[in-house]
Amino acid sequence: MQITEHLCLMAHYNEWMNTKIYETAAKLSAEELSKNRGAFFGSIIGTLNHIAVADTIWLKRFAPLLQNHPELNFIREQSLPQSLDVMLFSTIEELYDYRKLLDSLLSELAKSLTAAELSQTLSYTNTKHIPATKNLFSLFMHVFNHQTHHRGQVTTLLSQSGLDVGITDLVVIIPNV
Repeated sequence: MQITEHLCLMAHYNEWMNTKIYETAAKLSAEELSKNRGAFFGSIIGTLNHIAVADTIWLKRFAPLLQNHPELNFIREQSLPQSLDVMLFSTIEELYDYRKLLDSLLSELAKSLTAAELSQTLSYTNTKHIPATKNLFSLFMHVFNHQTHHRGQVTTLLSQSGLDVGITDLVVIIPNV
């Protein structure tokens, strides 16, 4: 599998899982979604906001390097979140609308990126003001892995609330050869 195909697979998995998570979470009341459950970002909605915040930060970092990609125009217009725990949206409906925009952007971008573009390096400063220079493809994999990590936390919180997200394994959507 080429790295461009792998990127598309991960974008597809990302979107599929986010749909499952949000549709399940929407069954809870606003109070249940906001309840501090002892997770790193407190609540279910706090954790989902964190994922959206991190994606926004990463996509804003990618945007200058990928100037020729109009898929990133939406993210270029967004404000840079000032912290990893900022609440972008207080309702699951608003947050899900934003999540769908991010997922669509990631999917469209994945389809348009070339292997040469993915082999570029990106220099950035992280949220603790530490400079880094890393491979772009690896950073995209980090974005997807970060989401998977926190969606796992949300899946646990939903399960503790009596809700089952269902199958979450990537292998379900990997095509047979």
